[in-house]
Amino acid sequence: MALTLKLRAAPEVPLEAEMIRPDTLAGLGEKEVAALAAFHGNRKVALGEFFAVSGKANGEVRVEGDLANVKHIGAGMASGKLVVHGNVGSHLGAAMSGGEIEVAGNAGDWVGAEMQGGRIVVKGDAGHMAGSAYRGSRVGMTGGEIVVHGNAGNETGNTMRNGIIAIGGDSGDYAGVNMLAGTIMVLGRLGIRFGAGMKRGSIVTMHEAEVLPTFTYACTYRPTFLRLYLYRLRGFGLKVEDSHITGPYKRWSGDAVELNRGEALIFDG
Repeated sequence: MALTLKLRAAPEVPLEAEMIRPDTLAGLGEKEVAALAAFHGNRKVALGEFFAVSGKANGEVRVEGDLANVKHIGAGMASGKLVVHGNVGSHLGAAMSGGEIEVAGNAGDWVGAEMQGGRIVVKGDAGHMAGSAYRGSRVGMTGGEIVVHGNAGNETGNTMRNGIIAIGGDSGDYAGVNMLAGTIMVLGRLGIRFGAGMKRGSIVTMHEAEVLPTFTYACTYRPTFLRLYLYRLRGFGLKVEDSHITGPYKRWSGDAVELNRGEALIFDG
């Protein structure tokens, strides 16, 4: 039986609950989980003040309710599965190194910020800075997968070094800004100035996009590696057309203000 935390009442100010993760709660009983300390604004509270706890953690934790004002859920987790039935607040899965998070709703800003491994699947929309570095840091996402079925905000994959971010809808502006490696795939439309300052890595979109003048057209071809990625995304339930898998892509090299070894692949179907 999975451990289930059901929100009693939505917090009035952000509730910081980084202890809600399978590896931290492993082996704890209902009373022990309810007694764990969280912060409601600047007030220290027991987790049971906001959540009804049932079951026992066996590697899987389920959280239910509108958690839009609950932050840091799954942050730092290394193993297990975390399922959220509802919206969730910012910093979901930040710095996680393993395990899986699934959200049946929307997620706030900083989804998977500086994550190192594992998988995050958001069935709704995500906010700004998914898979990005925190302000002042040079290292964003270094591994793992972030899959967003809906839209995502600005600066997706800022300074990312590895891993894959897939957006089923549209992305905001500055996707892949300053990225060093990894792959960002947007099945919808990209915002402006994507790939600005990128050194390496790939940014892929299925729609026409405004390329920065510091990118240079290289060729039109059918990238083999992309087929593997797209088949995997189809397995997650994203809308991937057959033409996306077999069709041609325009390749643009950039950003010339950096190493000029990154690429933007724009579907040419």
